Amino acid sequence: MKEFLIKLATTGVKEKDLLKKDRELIRELSLIKAVKKKKDIYRLSSKFRAGIIDVAKNGTGYLELLHGKAKKDLLIERRDLNGATKGDLVIAKRVFAKGSRPKAKVIYIVEKKFLTTIVYTDEKNGRVVGINIKTEMAVDIAASSKSLKKLPLGTVLKLDSQTNAVLEVLGVLDDPKIDEKISLALYNKKEEFSKEAEAEAKSHGDFVDKSMYPERIDLTNLPFCTIDPPTAKDFDDAIYFDEKNFTLYVAIADVSEYVFSMGAIDKEAKERGFSIYFPHKAIPMLPRALSENICSLKPNEDRLTFTFKITLDKESLEPVKEELLESIIHSKRRFTYDEIDKYLQNPKTASKDDQKILSYILPLYEVTKKLREKRLKKGFDFENSEIRMELDENQNLIKTTIEKETPSHALIEDCMLLANKAAAKYFKQGIFRTHEKPDLDKIQELLDDLAVIGIFAEFTSDIHQLIVNIQKKAKDLNLEEHVGKLLIRAQKQAKYTFENIGHFGLGFDKYTHFTSPIRRYSDLTLHRLLKAIIRKDKKRENFILENLEPLTVKISELERESAKVEWDFMDRKYARWAKAKEGEIFEAIIVDPQKNPIAILEDENIKGCRIFLLDEDVELFQKVKVKIVISNIASAKIFAKIVERVDV
Repeated sequence: MKEFLIKLATTGVKEKDLLKKDRELIRELSLIKAVKKKKDIYRLSSKFRAGIIDVAKNGTGYLELLHGKAKKDLLIERRDLNGATKGDLVIAKRVFAKGSRPKAKVIYIVEKKFLTTIVYTDEKNGRVVGINIKTEMAVDIAASSKSLKKLPLGTVLKLDSQTNAVLEVLGVLDDPKIDEKISLALYNKKEEFSKEAEAEAKSHGDFVDKSMYPERIDLTNLPFCTIDPPTAKDFDDAIYFDEKNFTLYVAIADVSEYVFSMGAIDKEAKERGFSIYFPHKAIPMLPRALSENICSLKPNEDRLTFTFKITLDKESLEPVKEELLESIIHSKRRFTYDEIDKYLQNPKTASKDDQKILSYILPLYEVTKKLREKRLKKGFDFENSEIRMELDENQNLIKTTIEKETPSHALIEDCMLLANKAAAKYFKQGIFRTHEKPDLDKIQELLDDLAVIGIFAEFTSDIHQLIVNIQKKAKDLNLEEHVGKLLIRAQKQAKYTFENIGHFGLGFDKYTHFTSPIRRYSDLTLHRLLKAIIRKDKKRENFILENLEPLTVKISELERESAKVEWDFMDRKYARWAKAKEGEIFEAIIVDPQKNPIAILEDENIKGCRIFLLDEDVELFQKVKVKIVISNIASAKIFAKIVERVDV
């Protein structure tokens, strides 16, 4: 719906393009004169705005516009919310008043944000009520007292937000397997696909018969390989390096060959936007018959790919020729990052069978090292470590490990960056991956925080050099990882945009996402656009471009939601682990000393666990010992109290 409203507010919507559900909305908005029709195009009237409601604790509302470049949200008085609540998608009318902040009032609620509420049962004054997992407020459940008392306390329910009727019983809080269900339900995500989507996916079969694709470039003779984590099941990308001609091949799964625009799979993939990754499983964007089978670049199988053939200048390492090919490859080997790291450290570890494939990895690695060195003159190398959780068979947290970038990760990343940069050159408007420079007030705030811990960096308008200077000083103090997170926090979020505004973090003037169509809808959409361009199908190209601007807004939001689901799940696992540790003492480090201080536990086996401190007098990066006071499994929050401040 957001896509439709953005289009309505910007380019307008042709009457012939209106879907059945859109026609009803247009009819209702026309009655209140919020839209106007000129010829056969509907547009939002000039006094009206489409946006998302945010509500402050005092009840005042704010309208975050879906379109336009206004620096401030429109203020909405409590009396003018007209039933709208936080997250709702609404149409509001501007209210003009001299000398005051721009205001508006809600005139139509297009879509409620929270159609469902997730609660767990508890007993209050002899009655069974629901406790909202997000707000921790009590909710009256629309069910008989007799039926509710049959359920064990701590039963997790999905309720209709309007009526509070029970829609689904998810399980009980005591069961660790409930965590993934809660995390998905809180953000309205689902694992199962419709029968139509599953049937469509299975209709493509299990193998590729290359004789059926005579028009494609046959690259099956080249020794491509994939390099992924050991647990990966969906292989988006494969590489091959022709050292003699200094040509890199980056082959990407040609998902657009199997996912038809507006088909059953496409509709669901568009709503999901991204695959979601839990420690024990993935919630894929595409049915597994595609993501883990016919689209996945499995070893010893012919697969359809969209391949960039990039020839580099041996001296400058600049691309001298970039060809985009609709192709077929036959990956000869599936490697893990660990295997490639061992080979890079000692080439003699390679088996005889792998020698032919690995013979091009060493020279390619040397090329990517130089490419990275060149890139970092304008871009950044932030500490890129990830928490990996290990769960037992009952989904209890056993331990966590810190996975840092290794040479094999860097090799693959720089190959993918080359392909992504090459793809962005094909269009002036489309679907770019962009990252704006940080705001100066955020930079100043960062410098103030760093000064407290003895990192003094003089402000300069050259933000790149300023950040590099900070990173050097942090390294000297052995605070590289923690300061790196502060640096990332000071940045703006990367997003998808229709217009190109460059990528500050990478130091690229033009950049997009081309390399992961199995798990990102943005890449799948880009493949469709690029195919239209190289096939010179102008009609198809224009149709895709017509709908891209609102789509970039939608997938940027879906990206944030997918990340929140993954973070929520991890928080739940930490909270469940900490529940058994109440009263125990752990070392921790302060990472946010503000009003509600936050620390990270530094346990030997459990890394990255975030706790909320019941103390206020703390300093950034101060080492402390804390006692876990209480861990709330439902809200996924851990509270602790400082028992000792450690001198460093």
